[in-house]
Amino acid sequence: MFPDTIRELAAQTLAEYGLAGYMLATAESCTGGLIAGALTDIAGSSKVVDRGFVTYTNIAKTELLGVPASLLHAHGAVSPEVAVAMAVGALSRSRADVTVAVTGIAGPGGATETKPVGRVYVATAVRGGSAKAKEYTFPGDRDAVRMATVQAALERLRLARPATSLR
Repeated sequence: MFPDTIRELAAQTLAEYGLAGYMLATAESCTGGLIAGALTDIAGSSKVVDRGFVTYTNIAKTELLGVPASLLHAHGAVSPEVAVAMAVGALSRSRADVTVAVTGIAGPGGATETKPVGRVYVATAVRGGSAKAKEYTFPGDRDAVRMATVQAALERLRLARPATSLR
């Protein structure tokens, strides 16, 4: 189902987190669960993947992750502020040590002048540490944007993994 590059990246992420004894969780909007799907496509992933949240609507972001409605209203769902709030919300609502959250415009519709198709924010949050978002603008159609987002999220998870134990 997933390209070899994503399967390899997911396997590497799981191996690194597993060796360190860390758990992770995902909070996904534009990918609709594909990040969790890529991770759980690998046998043994239950040792590392705590849970995944698919929060496609603003109401779901608020109800499941605690993203303030005022933040969504002020910045829009596709923003670094909301991506960070999603990652922090997933952290507070899971047993994970690190979370990744994505929100974006996969297309073909939904774009604006300031938020084109392919604009995605990937955020990570580390328990007892920081939360930060990175902006991307991926080329291609809906499938290409979503797969590029999965790859970026897995890469950001690998970078977010703390070098020292959280436990």
